[in-house]
Amino acid sequence: MHEAVLRLPIPEAQRPKQSLADIGERGGRLGVEIADMAGIIGDLTALGHAQTDQARAAVTAARQMSITNAALASSMEEARASANSTRATLSDTASTVSDTLTRTIDKLGTLGEGAISLKGSIENVCATIKTVQQASEAIQEIARETQLLALNAGVEAARAGQAGKGFAIIADAVKVLADKIRPFTAENQRNLEALTRTLISVLSEADKNAAIAQTAIADSNSARETTTTLQALVESAQRLAHDIDAMSQSVESNNACYGDLRNELKALVGTVKECDAKLTLAQARADSILGISEDFILFIAESGIDTPDSPIVAFCQDNAGQISALFEQALDRREITMADLFDENYRPVANTDPQQMMTRFVALTDRLLPQIQEPMLKFDPRIVFCAAVDRNGYLPTHNNIYSKPQGSDPAWNSANCRNRRMFNDRTGLAAGRSTRPFLLQTYRRDMGGGNFVLMKDVSAPITVRGRHWGGLRIGFKV
Repeated sequence: MHEAVLRLPIPEAQRPKQSLADIGERGGRLGVEIADMAGIIGDLTALGHAQTDQARAAVTAARQMSITNAALASSMEEARASANSTRATLSDTASTVSDTLTRTIDKLGTLGEGAISLKGSIENVCATIKTVQQASEAIQEIARETQLLALNAGVEAARAGQAGKGFAIIADAVKVLADKIRPFTAENQRNLEALTRTLISVLSEADKNAAIAQTAIADSNSARETTTTLQALVESAQRLAHDIDAMSQSVESNNACYGDLRNELKALVGTVKECDAKLTLAQARADSILGISEDFILFIAESGIDTPDSPIVAFCQDNAGQISALFEQALDRREITMADLFDENYRPVANTDPQQMMTRFVALTDRLLPQIQEPMLKFDPRIVFCAAVDRNGYLPTHNNIYSKPQGSDPAWNSANCRNRRMFNDRTGLAAGRSTRPFLLQTYRRDMGGGNFVLMKDVSAPITVRGRHWGGLRIGFKV
């Protein structure tokens, strides 16, 4: 980024001093621009990584969809074959059942009609038997009367003597005939009565058979409806087979499309990977340039050239020395041991997001560091935070404004609950591990929720009894 600045002529005696100041200022601006560019490239690199992962996931999903679709196509083919087989079987079965039912219905109708006709015939026979019984009873009556008449004729012939002898012979003959007829008529009557009882029993069975026949005829009509239902079922199976055919074609078409999609996604993955590789290379180059820029700023400062950041650098170095002294005094008073002060057993705090951690020296830093770090915020209006980190980027005790209790929103927590957290990004780790007199870095501060602020970070080493503990960081606006 270039700025057009209108400058007044500078007296020749002041030109070297002014030129050196310009070098410092422009070097600082260059560092800011490079840091901003490096941050943007870092975002693009992260986006490239995410796109690569997403493209690979899409290929995997397409592959899985292709496999699933192939399995579906196979299942559809089996379903189509099964539907066709079912349709053929149902068609044959329906035809056979329809023919069988038709013949059975006809036979049942004939049997029903025969049973009803038989009932009528039996009723006619019963009526005829009644007539015969009546005739038999009349014959018996005639036989009794004839016998009585023969008896009377014999009595009168005996009275008449010789004159009635011929009449007596006739009377005897009639009596003999009546005596012969009477047993036969009696036997016939008994037979008729037995036949009547038998016919009544047969007629009762005939009534039942006729009722059954009527029911069978009604059931036959229902059976005709069943054949209609079977035929409708056959038609449904035909439509199902047709629908499955159409679905199979769609599945086959989808399968081909998934194959094309998978090939296209593979090509996309290749392109994204190539872009990702170039972005990774660009990130490395940007980090390298950023390092050169930071070395250049350090070189300028070590050369005695004042920059707008020089007062903050000196202020950071002075306070880092004070923290070193406080730690050594605590050791002298045996308030903590060297082992505890250099504890690297970072224990996660449960139910925190972002993750917070504890160490054995947190109680000491909570007690000692606020007296140094809080007043530092007032040194320059550009200062945003002042905090000590250990050599691994762990920040135990932050400024009060950034040490609020965590809530339910991770984005809010990220911006307001920054104590007891590990900041082992490039800037935080470099600040904690640098043993140079000071380190001036330019970076984009992650405030959570996708928000970034362009910042400068100056740090100075904290040493305790000759051992490097970490560094004091001052973050300030550019």
